[in-house]
Amino acid sequence: MSERKITMSKAIAEAIDLEMARDPKVFVMGEDVGIYGGIFSSTTGLFAKYGGDRVKDTPISETAFIGAATGAAAEGMRPIVELMFVDFFGVCMDQIYNHLAKNTYMSGGSVKLPVVLMTAYGGGYNDAAQHSQSLYSLFAHVPGLKVVVPSNAYDAKGLMHTAIRDDNPVMYFFHKGLMGLGWMSSPATASTPVPEGDYTVPLGQAKVVREGQDLTIVTLGWMVHRSLEAAAELEKAGISAEIIDLRTLVPLDRETVIKSAQKTGRVLVVDEDYQSFGLSGEIAATVAEAGALKSFRRVAVPDVPIPYSRPLEQYVLPNPQTIAQAAQGMLEMVG
Repeated sequence: MSERKITMSKAIAEAIDLEMARDPKVFVMGEDVGIYGGIFSSTTGLFAKYGGDRVKDTPISETAFIGAATGAAAEGMRPIVELMFVDFFGVCMDQIYNHLAKNTYMSGGSVKLPVVLMTAYGGGYNDAAQHSQSLYSLFAHVPGLKVVVPSNAYDAKGLMHTAIRDDNPVMYFFHKGLMGLGWMSSPATASTPVPEGDYTVPLGQAKVVREGQDLTIVTLGWMVHRSLEAAAELEKAGISAEIIDLRTLVPLDRETVIKSAQKTGRVLVVDEDYQSFGLSGEIAATVAEAGALKSFRRVAVPDVPIPYSRPLEQYVLPNPQTIAQAAQGMLEMVG
């Protein structure tokens, strides 16, 4: 399989294209996923190739089309449905929380629901409190849903292939700031070499993206790139940071986190979601229960709505400076 460097949006659309060509039961629906190609370019080119029967533009009716996807999956189809922004989950939470997540269990396993629910998350371009949240931890809390959060094009494509082939519902979160869109800058490291053919990246397998000895940074999505920037600055100060990209929250690769925590003794969680009751607390519990800690800190979004003001938004989002400062503080505190 040949490789070329592509954006994350291109990688996602390519994976969906290959799966639609491979399996006629796969189809896509959502707002602006057809002719427009998705507002984040996640379905670009699919409508022209497969037509309106398999790439369905929907009205602004999230409850209806997510419910339709659940019903279609129960009847043997494999829908991919896009919830434009994760912030919009409130209007369709009953379909996600009480039907998509639970109906396989409540049917005693007789009903399979192979639905991929993909959605955009994250801040960084001044879209304010109702379009900028990172709510993956909320869905990770719900039994019955798998949760995927890629940080780069290679993982995005491989994880999408895996998600579509899974017989369980998968929530697939892509950060709008990693998609390589012309109107929103992305870190250069988000676009990666990607094979042209299909391949899979397993769910529940984190990746050590940087080896280190002094502390472990556990993160995902856009914060992987900001943590790598912070690690480069820490290295100038003689601090060696190991960085783990979780890639999926459900299943969660606790083994890789614990192994790294046992090596370094210090864990810093960097999370674009709210600080309280989320990922950072789960990682803290995981490493504490394993007895693998000298110290623990977290850098996350404070428990406030995402501001519209650019300076205020940048203030609340984790950045390389706040990550590096927290890491240095951990070493100064423990020695």
